[in-house]
Amino acid sequence: MDDLIPLFVKIGLSEQKAKDTAKNKKLAPTLETVINEAGVRESGCEKEKGILLYSLATTVTKGALEHVPFITKKIMNGDLKTTDQVSAAIKFSEAGFNEEGFDAATGVGVVITAEQITQAVAEYIEANKQNIVDNRYKTLGPTLSNMRKIKALRWADGGKVKNEVEAQYLALLGPKDERDAPQKKKKEPKKAAAAPAGANKKTNAEPEKKLDLSKVFFEGELGKLHKPGENPQINSELMAEHLKRTGTKVVTRFPPEPNGYLHIGHAKAINVNFGYAKAHNGITYLRYDDTNPEAEEEKYFTSILETVRWLGFEPFKITYSSDYFQQLFDLAVKLIKKGLAYTCQCTGEEINANRGGKDHGERKACVHRDRSIEETLDQFMKMKEGRYKEGEITLRMKMDLTNGNPQFWDLIAYRVLYTPHFRTHDQWCIYPTYDFTHCLVDSFEDITHSLCTTEFRQSRESYYWLCDAVEVYKPVQWEYGRLNVTGTIMSKRKILKMVNNNYVSDWDDPRLYTLVGIRRRGVPPEAINSFVLELGVTTSQTTIEVSRFDNKTREYLDKTAPRLMSILDPVRVVLTNVPDDFVEEVDVPNKPRDPSMGEHKVPFAKVLYIDRSDFREEDSKGYFRLAPGKSVGLLYAKHPIHCTNYKKDADGKVVEIECVYENEGEFKKPKTYIHWVAESPKHNSPVKLDEVRIYERLFKHDNPETVEGGYLNDLNSHSLEIVKGAIAEVGMYDHIADWVKKTGGKDKESMRWQFTRTGYFCLDKDTEFDADLVKAGKVKEALKNIVINRTVSLKEDAEKD
Repeated sequence: MDDLIPLFVKIGLSEQKAKDTAKNKKLAPTLETVINEAGVRESGCEKEKGILLYSLATTVTKGALEHVPFITKKIMNGDLKTTDQVSAAIKFSEAGFNEEGFDAATGVGVVITAEQITQAVAEYIEANKQNIVDNRYKTLGPTLSNMRKIKALRWADGGKVKNEVEAQYLALLGPKDERDAPQKKKKEPKKAAAAPAGANKKTNAEPEKKLDLSKVFFEGELGKLHKPGENPQINSELMAEHLKRTGTKVVTRFPPEPNGYLHIGHAKAINVNFGYAKAHNGITYLRYDDTNPEAEEEKYFTSILETVRWLGFEPFKITYSSDYFQQLFDLAVKLIKKGLAYTCQCTGEEINANRGGKDHGERKACVHRDRSIEETLDQFMKMKEGRYKEGEITLRMKMDLTNGNPQFWDLIAYRVLYTPHFRTHDQWCIYPTYDFTHCLVDSFEDITHSLCTTEFRQSRESYYWLCDAVEVYKPVQWEYGRLNVTGTIMSKRKILKMVNNNYVSDWDDPRLYTLVGIRRRGVPPEAINSFVLELGVTTSQTTIEVSRFDNKTREYLDKTAPRLMSILDPVRVVLTNVPDDFVEEVDVPNKPRDPSMGEHKVPFAKVLYIDRSDFREEDSKGYFRLAPGKSVGLLYAKHPIHCTNYKKDADGKVVEIECVYENEGEFKKPKTYIHWVAESPKHNSPVKLDEVRIYERLFKHDNPETVEGGYLNDLNSHSLEIVKGAIAEVGMYDHIADWVKKTGGKDKESMRWQFTRTGYFCLDKDTEFDADLVKAGKVKEALKNIVINRTVSLKEDAEKD
């Protein structure tokens, strides 16, 4: 069915999805029929219509099959525009098909305007307002579900409806705050009620117990792996010697190529290799696979080690494939002497053609394959002596051209390269390939479990072949599914292009899913490890929505990050009924409902600032924040404030709000509370933030590479907003002082906060401060340039394709 892959790609399927579809014996012929009916076998079609054709092929029922030509025609002429309409068409066809009623049943020609969506949503919210006000954002999910049941919105664009619902919720309720944070139910409420204060710590620690490394590595396929000594060898003495050297320990390795920065997928590889060994009381090597001097740089070696340690793992030993260049060379000579390798002077094109070419035709032996052992040895020595040009000659393994596995088609073992090596400099001008190096170095290091991703599955047999051919200890290779995340690019080449063309600032740009970028954004390593482990380790390739990763980050930060009141868009508030020198100190918990995290003091004064989004010039029903003639609570303050007036500048922008502090008379509990920051010079309040960087998704779609024109056409021009003029309360000084005391001021991104009602944030590496001054208690003087990164919002962003 491989001939169908190009056909499926023509209608907009990614190459991988086209391959998977072609393998599906039921779906492939159905999709081919649909494409033929659409008349786009040769020309292909735009991706939007291709999605609908694919949806038809995947969901059509037996009862609707005879009507596929009609439904296909409706898709191609633009009558059916959504997968929802295609589903309705299939359902209609099953129930007794007639052309006259088709359009009405499938929404053909129905246009729902933005005004109609706004009106329908408003009517629903008005009818359910009391419940929504009482239960706030807990009702958002059910509301979105009920939208599809509204007759007026039956054929409306789902994304537009979702955006309108969320916009009207925001207008009614304001941004999410502590009241909207999900509260985990206690399993033993009676015991919890009687427990002492220290029980909070125990409760907070419970989720961590679920992430027991040993449990992950004793379950599923990993739990079935062999024990050291159980894997057969070509010679039993090889195993006996191996066990003497290892003492029957489990030995794994993490073998990255030092030609780029690690990405989120590597986090899984690190956790799998280090985690499996740790669970079995074994050891793990960090081995740099440095066999390609053309692409390797010192900064990559350094970054890889730093990243492994940042994730919480320490290698048993740090090694390099180049440590074994002489041993590898000696085994190449041994392979030649056994008649299992030959020097080949074919071009790359000739080698590919002899392997059957791109059409996988008949394979044939290279003209050099029967070269004598003596001549091969002579030429291989001349390769080592630098007597051939690059690309002029290679050493190939003599394997099995009749085997259906491409990894047996006489793989290249050595090639000529005159680029100086980072470590061995110009000592060598021939370098072993991955296919020759990997299994042999695993053998040299007595690896018991060579764990790698499934793209190396075909390499498993050639891995074993080579170990047996040169008669060395043979480890076991086992493959697990790699981790992919939607909405990003992992390719080193493509990231480099974005860096070089200034689409991103560097490899550690927080919008990238390189591990250095994720780290700079403030994502804790524990959240990454937890995310990887909770996905499990199976042979299935995993593609995870980025929202799941963000949720895991929020979950960890919610438990660990201190709270801080910060205003991104401040507007001045003056309390007109208190003296000019009025100031009180207010105790603010570092985390509400968790006394173990402590508290700090902030000033409450005559002049304070609130976020511009928390004030309206005109009040409206169901709005509970500040407006003229209205009161609102201030978090942690004793009394509410009541707005009496406001002032605007020449451009009509509100610049000052006059309020009365309701500290006299009967206390009336406000319906909602907002955050604030006071102005008090003697407290060094507010803290001025030089720059707050709000990061959004770098790409608009989940799979940027499938977008017409390529991934660069999918870049989100609003993926970075730089906010100037933001402020924070003085608790920031306390938090930074405590953080410097614990860390010495290293790893700036590890100073993390939840900005109340706003999101999770961290210090950026561009922040400048003097750690010695901080330790001396002069935090304000120590901070010279405060740059803050948003790690993740308080909730999943609504703007998603």
